[in-house]
Amino acid sequence: MFDITNIIEAAAALIAAVITCFVIPYIKSKTTAQQQAQINGWVKIAVAAAEQVFTGSKRGAEKKQYVIDFLKEHGITLDEARVYALIEAAVYDLNNGFITVDSSAAVEQ
Repeated sequence: MFDITNIIEAAAALIAAVITCFVIPYIKSKTTAQQQAQINGWVKIAVAAAEQVFTGSKRGAEKKQYVIDFLKEHGITLDEARVYALIEAAVYDLNNGFITVDSSAAVEQ
């Protein structure tokens, strides 16, 4: 009778190596991309909300702080440089019509 234990062990090791080298990094990369998309979405929402809350010129610092506080409230903590870059990108999108803000939809409190 032929013993196939070594073949089964080698096949199991090969499958484990494939999972470790390809499947796990693939899953991690997809999760990261999904998380990044979610963060970008929250930043865009916060920037649009800040534009509604703080009307008028020379209120950029207040708007930026509002966005940072909004993100913290939603469990998003990033380094300051990255947050500022995301905010600036969202402001660019807002100013160029990629994000629209309907001021008539603002609700008075």
